[in-house]
Amino acid sequence: MLPAIDRLSALLERFRVRAQLFHSGPLCGLNRFAPEAGRGFLHVLRRGELEVSHRPGSGLPRRLRIAEPTLLFYPRPVHHEFHNPPQDGPDFTCATLHFDGGARHPLVRALPPLIALPLARVRGLEQALALLFEETEQVRCGQRLLADRLFEVVLIQLLRWLIDHHEVAGIQVGVMTGLSEPRLARALVAMHETPGAPWTLAALAAQAGMSRSAFAATFRNVVGQPPADYLADWRLTLAQSRLRDGHAVKTIAAELGYANASALSRVFSQKMGASPRQWLECQDRPA
Repeated sequence: MLPAIDRLSALLERFRVRAQLFHSGPLCGLNRFAPEAGRGFLHVLRRGELEVSHRPGSGLPRRLRIAEPTLLFYPRPVHHEFHNPPQDGPDFTCATLHFDGGARHPLVRALPPLIALPLARVRGLEQALALLFEETEQVRCGQRLLADRLFEVVLIQLLRWLIDHHEVAGIQVGVMTGLSEPRLARALVAMHETPGAPWTLAALAAQAGMSRSAFAATFRNVVGQPPADYLADWRLTLAQSRLRDGHAVKTIAAELGYANASALSRVFSQKMGASPRQWLECQDRPA
C-alpha cells in the first residue's frame, strides 16, 4: 500500500481561499445573492426548510427544495435566491469565499457550480461546525476573525470529503477526481509542489508507480487531459498569479522550469492569445 500523502496543501498554499462571515441567524423573505468575479458562497442551513432558485442558463435547477440541515457550496459566481417565509425563517450561517485568481483558481475550474450536501452525510464536519456555530451565537473579542477561519476549516474538510466522494457531488473529471486516485494523486502533488522540475512522462509515471503507457491513459481518463497538458496549464496558472503579484517574467520563468523569459512568453502567448505584459495590462483595466 502506498503511504498517505497530503493532497490539498500544495494547491491551497499557492491558491488560497479566504472566507468572510456575513450572516448568522434566521433569514426571512426573499434574499438575493449576486454573482461577483472571484467570489463564491458557502451557506450552512442549520435549521428549517429552504427553497432556492437559480436563473435560466446557469445549468442549475430552477427550483431546489431543501428540508434538512444542508451545506450549499457555490464555488463560482452564480446568482441564486433564497425563498423563505416572511417571518420565522430558517436559520443560516453564511460566508463569502474569495478565490485567489478568480476563475483561474484550480478548484473553481474543477468543481460544479453548486454542491448541496446534507450535513449528516459529510462526516468530519461536526466539530468544526459546532465551534463555528458557538462563535456566531454571541459577540466576543475576535469573533468575526475566528468565524472566518473556522469557515475555512469547514471548507478544507469539505474538500477532503469531496476528494473521496466525488461521484456524490457530480464531479466527473478534473483535478479532484485525479486526487481521489492514489497513484495519480502522487504525480499531481509532485507537480503542484515542484512545478519547475523537469517533469517527463517517465518521471511522473515513476511518481505514480505505473508504466508510462498505463499512467498516460489513466491520467487522461480520470483528469480529462494528458499529463503534459495538465502540467502546462498548472504552470500557466501559476505564472498568471505571479504576474499579478508583480513578479518579473524572467523570475517566473526560472521558478517554473522554462529556459528563459522568451520561452515562457512564447507559451503564454500561444495559450492566452497575448503576451504576459499585454495580459497583465488587461487585468488592470476596470471592467
